[in-house]
Amino acid sequence: MMLFMDGNPDKSDELLCRAASGDRESWGTLFTLHSQRLRRLVAFRMDQRLQGRVDPSDVIQEACLEALEHLQDYLRDPSLPFFLWLRGIAGNKLRELHRHHLGTQMRDGAREISIYRGAMPEASSAALAAQLLGHDTQPSEAAIRAEVKVHLQEALNRMDPLDREVLALRHFEQLSPQETAQVLGVKEKAAGMRYVRALRRLKEILVALPGGPWEV
Repeated sequence: MMLFMDGNPDKSDELLCRAASGDRESWGTLFTLHSQRLRRLVAFRMDQRLQGRVDPSDVIQEACLEALEHLQDYLRDPSLPFFLWLRGIAGNKLRELHRHHLGTQMRDGAREISIYRGAMPEASSAALAAQLLGHDTQPSEAAIRAEVKVHLQEALNRMDPLDREVLALRHFEQLSPQETAQVLGVKEKAAGMRYVRALRRLKEILVALPGGPWEV
């Protein structure tokens, strides 16, 4: 079974074997190969109320320690590619962080429009809109951009939830088609068709927004 989806598989497998035998330096090198992708995941799915208060790097560090603790369990049954296993651990750490800081506020539908309810913390329409529009805004443009963001959130919320999640996985987490299919539990062809459809719908939404054109 192929454990790694990116980088040099032979090097990664060698590092994994060394890490499994207790080589902490090899584990550090191995985890670093995936840390940027994990940080992108955490930053994207972190509740906006925690952004600026919690550093995604701290979440990644906790995930690193837990992954090392359970590495032998993974190696006994590597049912997922290594990165997706790490992704799951990082996602669990993020969920714990949300529960600790937000508690019942996580379920307050008036504060956030949830678009996905699965193993990962929900990616909200607000998070998707922020990523699509970017964060750099001139003071003179702030009011217009805020209005555009509201329209975009409303439009995203009308999309099929699975299509929105495919966009989150492929476009923002930058998972491969195969990884996306495994996360969603569907065939790779079906995941690819979902992505193409979602991307087409997203482009239609962006074209219709005031102040455009906006690009994916």
